Amino acid sequence: MPNLPKGSKRLLNAWAFYDWANSVYSLVIASAIFPIFYQTLFKSAGVSTVSIFGGAIRSTPLISYTTAAAFLVVAIISPLLSGIADYVGNKKNFMKFFCYLGAISCMGLYFFSIESIHISLLFYFGGLIGFWGSLVFYNSYLPDVAFPEQQDRVSARGYSLGYIGSVVLLLFNLGMVMFPEAFGFGEGGEASMKAMRWSFVTVGVWWILFSQYSFYFLPKGNKSGKRVSTKILLNGFKELKSVYGSLSENIQLKRYLAAFFVYSMAVQTVMLVATYFGEQEIAWGADNAKTMGLIISILIIQLVAVGGAILTSRASEKFGNIPVLVVINIIWVGICVVAFFIQEPLEFYITAGVVGLVMGGIQSLSRSTYSKFLPETKDTTSYFSFYDVAEKIGIVIGMLIYGFIDQITGSMRNSILFLVLFFMAGVFLLLRVPRNKNH
Repeated sequence: MPNLPKGSKRLLNAWAFYDWANSVYSLVIASAIFPIFYQTLFKSAGVSTVSIFGGAIRSTPLISYTTAAAFLVVAIISPLLSGIADYVGNKKNFMKFFCYLGAISCMGLYFFSIESIHISLLFYFGGLIGFWGSLVFYNSYLPDVAFPEQQDRVSARGYSLGYIGSVVLLLFNLGMVMFPEAFGFGEGGEASMKAMRWSFVTVGVWWILFSQYSFYFLPKGNKSGKRVSTKILLNGFKELKSVYGSLSENIQLKRYLAAFFVYSMAVQTVMLVATYFGEQEIAWGADNAKTMGLIISILIIQLVAVGGAILTSRASEKFGNIPVLVVINIIWVGICVVAFFIQEPLEFYITAGVVGLVMGGIQSLSRSTYSKFLPETKDTTSYFSFYDVAEKIGIVIGMLIYGFIDQITGSMRNSILFLVLFFMAGVFLLLRVPRNKNH
């Protein structure tokens, strides 16, 4: 494979292209087709609960608990694996492992059924682990392949490619679901369900196929010349502790991480519950109108997010990363307040457009800002593992708080409104981050 120099156009494009490969999971599986398939599966079977591990549980909390468990696993294993990867210099092999785990698990969702709920949830669990696990190593490559002045733009390029690629496959999958007879699946509801199952297969194939371009050009990793032994199995946790200890020497990074932890908790929660909020709180009318309305909203978010990521990178070049992040968090405050009052589909579409604009921007800029604040080190994977663990723990906390408020108040609107506090705290903490002319 070619040994491309840091900062080269081909290397940057190869890194960013992995977003094109793996983002189909986050859209087709996490946001669009699978949630519809999952709810339809239970509805068509005429059941609302399943027996699992000796107890009965409703379908919605079941998938929520499975998702939360997967995030906890990623948070626990990522420092272990990333530490080993940096130690022996083969982070690309770990990235490949999680990529293939996620892709094959997506294909396994073809067999998802209530009768075999345990193995079915295992496939769902594996897809989530594979997606987020591979991102630990993917994100850690950013300071390895791009110079600081390139990182904002190449990070935005990655997110943009991801949004575009995932929309391309989603539109193809929607064609399969809406017109199953044209694809040889037959007619009626069963044909649409079969088309949804095949859409999960297309996600896995797409993910594996397009990731090969990135794997071909990305370097193997920073070699240490040492082999893995029993002694270093816990090396990743030691490195994580070392990263935590180093924060006291880097006030800028420490304060930024505190701000990121708080506002990312709210951002990720909104992203995970947006579809469910739209389904429960918006007056769509007929079920068909609701399904199409939610899909249209998802597409709006994805398409607008492309422009959001690009605009944010341009704004950060002119005004600095932290000021732009402050403005984005203020916009998120407004979104949550507005979401508390919206009732009609048009209002939801408009809100979805604004969410897409700031969602693409805050994800891209958060990643590149963290990369800029890192000290001079070859141990980039451990630092990004710390970043990833903070994000995942934030997701678990955010989802628990969101669910608790929803449970005691009986309305998702109150939960959304409560997230205002996290974004306001994010603004306050961002203002405490020491700035220089570039940040």
